[in-house]
Parts: sequence; structure tokens; C-alpha cells
Amino acid sequence: MLVHGAGHGGWCWYKIRTLLEAAGHKVTCLDLKCSGIDPTDFNTVFTFADYNQPLTSFMSSLPPNHKVIVVGHSAGGKSVTDVIHKFADKVHIAIYVAAFMINIGNSASTNEHLSKQLGDANAYELIYGLGLDQPPTGIIVKPELRRQLLYNESPVEDFTLASMLLRPSPVRAFMDVTQEGSCDVNSVPRVFIRTMKDNLFKQENQEKMIKQWPPSKVFAIHESDHCPFFSTPDVLFALLLEVANSIKNP
Repeated sequence: MLVHGAGHGGWCWYKIRTLLEAAGHKVTCLDLKCSGIDPTDFNTVFTFADYNQPLTSFMSSLPPNHKVIVVGHSAGGKSVTDVIHKFADKVHIAIYVAAFMINIGNSASTNEHLSKQLGDANAYELIYGLGLDQPPTGIIVKPELRRQLLYNESPVEDFTLASMLLRPSPVRAFMDVTQEGSCDVNSVPRVFIRTMKDNLFKQENQEKMIKQWPPSKVFAIHESDHCPFFSTPDVLFALLLEVANSIKNP
């Protein structure tokens, strides 16, 4: 299960999906609410539960004793953590690819965690879909900064594709994030994949998340920008394959 980050959709995994399926894996790349080709208007999505509903519905539909590897990119890490809170018994391992990896409890300050991940607030355009007198409903990286922050090492073709397909994310849903569920989240092994030429998710912030909630294993992709599925797909594929094979051959 490959989970996209903010603004993206299942489409962003097209290279990784192709490689994994060629290696014999069954792959799902769904769209979260108001992402990819999901028709929902981001101005109407106010809770993280609503935003993440396509993923939680998928996990609920899995038959008993069926487990998946869940991979989240960037803000998709929130979705992964939510899944292991609710469906730990259905997850082999959780993989965070330059992703938000914080075990947020019900009383945590999600606004603080979100602002740490976002970095420079000036890099984002806020959208006030319900009027300027209301809190913003959408957020997206400014067009003139996308190449520099998101795709600085990616092929120009993928940058162009992403520029055509990126959509605003429901900012209120991200501010709403709390993880609820009765599962022991630490019963699910976690892997963090660092992106070493990432201009959006700074190295100090990646390191801080690793220290605050240490995963089972940490990998680093040295030539990757924030989106290794574009900039270094072969390396990311090899790491995902290594993790998958470790489940088969512990």
C-alpha cells in the first residue's frame, strides 16, 4: 500500500508501482480525499478522519489474517501512523519515506507538529475557500518554489507532470490530526527512509523525528530530493524490496 503526501495522489508512485509489480508484488496506490482523481472539494474536508477515509476503508476491507506493507511519503506519514493505531494486526511493517513520523497522542499539539514539518511558512499559498474572514481551507506549495523545494533532483518531465497534477490539500484536516485506536503501535516495525538532498523536509527535522520515535531501521538515499519516487526510483525500489524480503526471510 503506497500512500501519497500532501498535494499529490496515487499517480506519483507510477515508477515504483511498475517496478514492484514487475518483481511480483501486488500494489495499491489509492487517492486520499480531494487528492489525485478523487472528486471531493478540499474546501469541504475539515477532519483528518474524513481525509484519510479511503485508506481506513481499504484497511477495514482486508480479510482476517491478511497483512500489508504500508508506505507513506511526506504528509502521508500521518496516514500511516493512523493506520497502525487502528489496524496494527493488519500491517507487516510501516515505511516512512521522508515522512511525518510522530506518534501523536490525543492530547498532543498537532499544530506544533505540523508547523515543524512544513518549515518556511512563506513557501506555501493558503486558500480561503470559505471567505477571508474564515480560517484557510487549503494549502499548496507556491508554483514558483516547487522545483526548488520538492523536485530539485527530479527529471524535468516528472516536475512538469507534478506541476500539472498537484492539488491543494485540506489544511484544516491536517491541523485536526490526532491518532485514536486501541492497538499497540510499537508492535508494528517501522522503517524511516531519509532523503539527503531534500530542500523541504530539512535534515535536522528528519533527524529529530527519528530520535523522538526511533524506528527499527533507518536508510538514507543520498541523491534524493523530497520525492525519491521521481528522483531516485531505482534506489527507493531496492530499499522497499529489501524491507519486503526481510519479512519473508527474517
